[in-house]
Formats: sequence, C-alpha cells, structure tokens
Amino acid sequence: MTDTQITYPWIDGKTFETPDARSEDLISPWDGELVARVAMADAETIDAAIASARNAFESNLHVSPAERAAWLRAAADEIEKEKDAIANITMCALGKPRRACGVEVGRSIAFPRLCAEELLRMEGDVLPLDALPMGKGRFGFTRHHPHGVIAAFTPFNAPSNLLMQKLAPAIAMGNSVLIKPAFEGIGEALLIAECFTRAGVPDGLVNVVACRRDVTGHLVAHPDVALVTLTGGTAAGHALAKAAGAKPFVGELGGNSANIVCADANLEDAAKRIVPSAFEASGQQCISAQRIIVERAALDEFMTYFVAAAQALTVGDPTLAETDVGPMVNAANADRVERMVADAVAAGAEVALPLKRENTIIHPTILVAPPSDSDVVGDEIFGPVAVVIPAKDVDDAVSIANNSVFGLQSSCFTSSLETAFKVSEELHVGSVWINEGSRFRMDTTPFGGVGDSGYGREGVKYAMEELSYLKFTGIRFPGRE
Repeated sequence: MTDTQITYPWIDGKTFETPDARSEDLISPWDGELVARVAMADAETIDAAIASARNAFESNLHVSPAERAAWLRAAADEIEKEKDAIANITMCALGKPRRACGVEVGRSIAFPRLCAEELLRMEGDVLPLDALPMGKGRFGFTRHHPHGVIAAFTPFNAPSNLLMQKLAPAIAMGNSVLIKPAFEGIGEALLIAECFTRAGVPDGLVNVVACRRDVTGHLVAHPDVALVTLTGGTAAGHALAKAAGAKPFVGELGGNSANIVCADANLEDAAKRIVPSAFEASGQQCISAQRIIVERAALDEFMTYFVAAAQALTVGDPTLAETDVGPMVNAANADRVERMVADAVAAGAEVALPLKRENTIIHPTILVAPPSDSDVVGDEIFGPVAVVIPAKDVDDAVSIANNSVFGLQSSCFTSSLETAFKVSEELHVGSVWINEGSRFRMDTTPFGGVGDSGYGREGVKYAMEELSYLKFTGIRFPGRE
C-alpha cells in the first residue's frame, strides 16, 4: 500500500467511497511507516452494508449447495493468486514474521476448499415419526438453513485465516456476511472480499467495514443482523453479546492456555513443542502456551531444555524468512506486557529468561513460580511470556490448570495413556492436545471454549453447523393415520 491510499469499505461488490468519513492511520509496528489510511464507517455506512447484505441473502436464498461450493473453490483460486500480496499486508501491518504470514495465507486458501467439500456431505435426518402411535401416517426430516445476515468480527493476530474461519462457512451455508475486521486487519479483509467478488460470488454476500466501538453496538443490534460471531477478547465478547440482544452469538474469546508436563514425558520434545506455542506470533494467540505446569520431579531438567529452546529462537526483523518472533502489534500492547512482567517479578516471581525489549519487540521471557494471584497467572498475557508453575503430581497439575476463568485449549505431555485419558476427562477446556503444544490447531477439528473463553465451535463442519439452524419439517399423509 502507498502512503496516499485510503481504504474504503467494500459494499455490494465494490469500493464504497465515503470521502467525508473520518480516517485513521495504520502504522507498521516494525518500521513506523504508514501502511494505509483507513476510512472509518459511521452508522449510515453500516446501514448501507447491512441493506446490501440483506438484499443479497434474499436474492440468493435458493442457490444450490453445488453452486455455493463452486463459489468457494473459485474464491480459493483467486486468493491463491493474491497470496503474496495478502502475506505482505500482514507483515507490514502487524510485523508478523514473513514465514508465519505465508503459513497463515496457505490456511486461508485451504479452508474454503474444505468447506466446499464438507458442504456436499452435509446431511439432515429422516425421523421415524411412526415409532410413536401418534406419528402414524406422518414423515419427518431435518435440513440446515441459513440465518441470514451474519456480522463477523475478526481479530488482528491472524487477519486472513481467522476471517476465513467465519466467511467460508457462512457463505457455504447460504448466509451473507458483513465483516468488521480488527483495525490492523482491514487490508487483508478488503483484498479477500475482492477475491470473492472476482470468483463470481454475487455482490452483497461479502461486505467489509472498518469501524470503532461508537458504532459496533448499532451494527450488532440492527434488526436485519441475524447472528453475530466474534474472535476477540472476553470483554469485547460480553459487550457485543449484550448489545446484540436475543440473537445467536458465537464467540471465540480469551484464553490462558495450560500446558502440563508430566515427569514421564519426553522432556526435550515437550520443551521444543511448547516454545513455539508460547513465543511465536509474539505470544499474541488466544491459545499461546501461557502457563507451563511441570511436575516437580521433572522441573530442573525441563527448564534446561525450555530455556535453551527459547534462546534459540530468532527475534527481530519480520521481513526475514528466518525470523521466529517479530514485534508486537503496537507499543501500547508491549507496554502492557512489560508492566505485567515487572509486577510479577516485584511480587516474587523467579526470572529464568529476563524480559528484553527493543521498541515494539519483546524477546521471549520466562518466569517461574509467580504468586498465584498475579496477573501473569490469572489474566491473558497475550505476549511472548511463559509462566512456569511447579506441581506436586498430575492431580495437582490438573487442579492448577482448572483454576482459571478461561477454558479454551490446553495440552499435556506424558508417555502414559492412562494419564492422557485422565487429563482429557478432567481439564475444563474446549480442546486438549496430548504431546503437542497448546497453539497447535487443525481446521477440521472443533475449536472453541468454555467459561470466559466463549461459546460455540469453529472448524469446518462445526462452524457450518453453528452458522446455520436446523429446521424440522413434518408431513401428514391424509387417510394413512
């Protein structure tokens, strides 16, 4: 993007120019350069986007699943043509390392193709109504139906992939979508929307606006918005759900992932898998490994491997292919993380790898045994900081892990199948990985949390079910009762 370009909303299949709109500058956290000037939507623009989405939904209500699958495959092809451009936008706007940007865009291309395949396998049920006496002469079946206009709020940390996690399932099931990306993710959202239009997706089914909190309440409460889906913080989720009122809400919210390391685990392997889970993406993932709960018998050996693996990461310039950890999204978030670490150290946390900061870059930081009431234990750090907590045994480790308002995704490293099943049953989270770091995610598995980590599930099939509703139809055959 050039320093003179203004990014306007995308409504009804084209750029929706609003010359009088307030604009904000998107600045790269790496080099301080202007990435784009972003036109911020007001309530009138939001209304225009929703009207476009509503009209498009109604006009395309009877499009067949085969046609919608073809749209998704064609959209994936168009996105693949723009993969370098999308990755470059992410690298510039977020400071996300080049290699990670490429991986993310690859998932964004694969996801709509997976949804297209799943769409052709979606089935309802035929219900044996005559299993009850009153059902004689009657036949029943269920089918998935679209909700209508879906408002999709997407985060900054994976701006193309997490957008696609909502957009592709919504389109697959016959909805129209109004995307409200995080401010830092507007460039990717606009380019992906353009790709959908070039792929033949009818105008109005995909719309994009950038806006702030002053109009998000108006957006989600609009009577023509049928469902709201958000990936973001817990506070934002509660606020949006309250503003939306009595309509379906799907929220993938905050996390504080616990990674349990048992004494019988391969400790070197555990360390090498937890390190990228904790520090890559600068720890700015809802399932980044935050609390590393280690049986005391294994603590010293594990720490040797863990610190060494963290020190081996390449930190710095996100434009280099070898970089593992780049800058945080902005200075304000780096300041916040630095304060959390300082408070924990002042309260008695041991420092295994001290915090080192260069502008918006925070190097991997490891704290050991901070007080249980410190923010680095109870809150979501959302930065490259791992907290190691000793545990007496597996039961103690599970108890520590469950002592959280969050419950998104956790992991456990063990060589015992019995232990694996134990933690699977007892951890109060939406997902558990055994012998894999908590940041590992596959797009075909159900993903979502419990407690303050949210409501509903994402993942190809599961998102498609969330973004549709199940309708029952019963038929009486006269004279056959």
